[in-house]
Amino acid sequence: MSIKKVYKSAKASAIKRQTIYKILNQPQENREIINIHNVGPYNVGDKYCAPYHYFDEINSEPLHILNYKHQNSEIRNNFIEKVVNNKLIIGGGGLLNRNGFAKQMHLFEKLAAKHPEKKIVLWGVGHNSKEKTLYGNLEKYNVSVNKFNIAGTRDYSRSGEYVPCVSCLHPIFNENFKVTQEIGIAFHRHTAQKKEVVSQFKNYPKTSNNSDLRSLIEFIGSSEKLITDSYHVMYWSMLLEKKVVVVPNSTKFYDFKYKPVFSTFTSAIEDCKKAENYSGVLAECREINLNFAAKVFDYLNS
Repeated sequence: MSIKKVYKSAKASAIKRQTIYKILNQPQENREIINIHNVGPYNVGDKYCAPYHYFDEINSEPLHILNYKHQNSEIRNNFIEKVVNNKLIIGGGGLLNRNGFAKQMHLFEKLAAKHPEKKIVLWGVGHNSKEKTLYGNLEKYNVSVNKFNIAGTRDYSRSGEYVPCVSCLHPIFNENFKVTQEIGIAFHRHTAQKKEVVSQFKNYPKTSNNSDLRSLIEFIGSSEKLITDSYHVMYWSMLLEKKVVVVPNSTKFYDFKYKPVFSTFTSAIEDCKKAENYSGVLAECREINLNFAAKVFDYLNS
């Protein structure tokens, strides 16, 4: 590694440590409600998995969970100021057991323990490890969700209260869609760049999770069966009672209450024959989130 890269890495590590130290060692306040999540502009699932989209009680802009390490000190200091002074809703999305979010989630865990008066809620977060040996075998989260006063996790068989992704509340799922194709392929945006994978499905309609929400939901709605390696395509397909085959790229697919067929891109078309659809998932997920919301806002506003 070059001296320049070593210096850059050391500087980045120092920035992270400083941010964490400043947050943990300041008096905490509970002013407004701030939603912190992965505000990714290229992944429609990341965008719509945040509760601020669906509840007027959260009347401020979301805070990007990655801004704690931003090179721009103004953005970084805004992150510190927002976290220190406000009530926090962390989530949704695959923020647990993922290296890119580990320091932030440990920060919130320590913040909850060190400042018990601080109001922090986890909403619809889930595990998201890329370690293939853990696919279907992950035993515990990398933070103790029980240290938070209220913790809703989207993983059905893990600790925390089961709260599936809040995106089920989007009104687009109230619409009816005409089925015009038997099998639709919906890639994760990174997979969509892999020509050797995409070419295997040259005779099938395709999209990816970096499209806009309406286009993606209309694509799902027009398909009888979906093949995907996107968590939210899997989830939204089940909300719309579609048959789903998943090619997993993370542990996150394995703990949803309703199971897809797990496959590979090579075998996915054939495995569509094994897929089944589930009824009532949309109503169930909405009811869980609305009940959870009542508890969350009662706590945060008390």
